[in-house]
Amino acid sequence: MRFLPLIWMNVWRRRIRTTFTLLSIFIAFLLFGIVMTVRTAFGFGVEIAGNDRLVLINKVTLILPLPISYAQRIQQTPGVEMVTHQTWFGGAYQEARNAITSMAVVPETFLDIYQEIKLPPEQMEAWKADRQGVIVGKDLAKRFGWKLGDRIPLLAPSWQPREPWEFTIDGIYDGGPTVDKTQFFLRYDYLDENRPPALNGIVGWYVVKIADPGKAVELGQTFDAMFANSGFETKTTTEKGFVEGFAKQVGDIGTITVAIASIVLFMFGLVAASTMVQSVRERTNELAVLKTLGFADSKILLLVLTESLIITVGGGALGLAAAWGIVQLGDPTGGLLPLFTLPPSNIVIGVGLMILMGLVAGIMPAVGAMRLQITEALRKT
Repeated sequence: MRFLPLIWMNVWRRRIRTTFTLLSIFIAFLLFGIVMTVRTAFGFGVEIAGNDRLVLINKVTLILPLPISYAQRIQQTPGVEMVTHQTWFGGAYQEARNAITSMAVVPETFLDIYQEIKLPPEQMEAWKADRQGVIVGKDLAKRFGWKLGDRIPLLAPSWQPREPWEFTIDGIYDGGPTVDKTQFFLRYDYLDENRPPALNGIVGWYVVKIADPGKAVELGQTFDAMFANSGFETKTTTEKGFVEGFAKQVGDIGTITVAIASIVLFMFGLVAASTMVQSVRERTNELAVLKTLGFADSKILLLVLTESLIITVGGGALGLAAAWGIVQLGDPTGGLLPLFTLPPSNIVIGVGLMILMGLVAGIMPAVGAMRLQITEALRKT
């Protein structure tokens, strides 16, 4: 502790330079926090996908449907606990730009498989009894100001209805922090009866809950073999693989965001390293005097590294705190993102990167200061 005043004085020896360096580190970690938040939003659902759930899609592409008759054969397969299906609806509220994540499901089996979705019993029963009923996430309801009992018309370019699409909100679901609360679930039977007759009896994909996650690969192969050489061959994957594939339809957001964050941190890390090199070079004679007074080489090394860490951790902590504060203001897209949060794990990673940046930026000038020869240093000055 007795050396802290000396370290602090050296940090602020060149106030303008230190201020701009701190500002650079601040910006770097502010951007890191925002980028990681966006990455989390686009990758939402991948890490929390159930390991006891398989997804069967059309072998050719997810866009092509599967027959509803497959459900019975899948259910009769040993090792299967429950099967349900989902169909992409692709609705938009009032105008095309208000697109919402909307899917047609079978209420009973859907809620039994996805028990992480929390819906009051009375709302669940109301949905099961109402053919035009829907349940919506609380974040989606908040986005448009919806409440129980509201009649909601939707546009659905993918489906030409016999009558205009109109729904009643029977339930507003909630769940833990890992539950997407921006979705809109309608009943499959209503979709099937109101779309063109030529499209009756088809579904988007199947979700299968299995008894033993360890047999996921084996069961997947069983399903695909079961429907091989049929008019609708299948490709079975884990729910995690399905969600990843679905998310990557708009691009590999995870890789893009990590690349952006890495470039930003590298560039501003160079700024910190340059600052430390200049700082040590300017104090060559002072470091020589410290060694003359008895400062050990290890102590000189520690002093310089501590200065570097103060700059990177100080600026980085302020930047990460600012990013966290911005995230707390809420989703700037008005609810289009299923999740807008800076995960604690990314904060821990950020702190680790601050420390790593400080060590990398300070190690070379610190080693140079440690190896400094007193006579040569004093002769140069």
